[in-house]
Amino acid sequence: MTSSSRDDSVSLLPQNAGHGHQNLVLLSLYRPPPYPHRRLLRLCAQYSAAFLLLAALSFLLFPSDPSLQLVRLRLNHAKVRLLPVLVLDLSISASIRVRNKNFFSLDYNYLGVSVGYRGRLLGFVSSDGGRVSARGFSYVNATVDLNGVEVIHDAFYLLQDLGKGIIPFDSKTEVEGFMGFFFIKFPIKARVSCDVFVNTKRQTIEHQDCYPE
Repeated sequence: MTSSSRDDSVSLLPQNAGHGHQNLVLLSLYRPPPYPHRRLLRLCAQYSAAFLLLAALSFLLFPSDPSLQLVRLRLNHAKVRLLPVLVLDLSISASIRVRNKNFFSLDYNYLGVSVGYRGRLLGFVSSDGGRVSARGFSYVNATVDLNGVEVIHDAFYLLQDLGKGIIPFDSKTEVEGFMGFFFIKFPIKARVSCDVFVNTKRQTIEHQDCYPE
């Protein structure tokens, strides 16, 4: 009797192990999130740096001069004397508001008020320097006193205006200074002009027209 032998062993591998592709799953190493306060400090530092950068760019690219406004003008006295020569006595008090529209402080070293007649300077007064805070304003008071100013070139027109009772004067207010950002300084300058009409009979200012230059 002929016996045939056969392999009764059972393979534990899948039948298609040699023909298919195995799928591999890679697991990344789990890292716990950083501490919340460190993340908050990092965000604050980033926002602060961005704010400083934007502020520096706006300052360097868009600096603006201060604005001047003559908020109050008062006549103390006005008198014209005919003898021995034609002279003018005039005293005017002014209150000027200096406004800083920038985000950095303003230092001004000169603020002057001048008074003229028909384009000719009669006299002026200047005040000491000062500082205006960022986005703030400051008030400066000044008084122009003209005593015994001889009027030669425009004597005829002055006599005409005196006869009408209204003398037109022109006033100029000017401020000069600088704005600084760390070690960088930029010069600034502003001026406002006013036409002032003085009533010599009532000893008052009839009206005034001001405009920036």
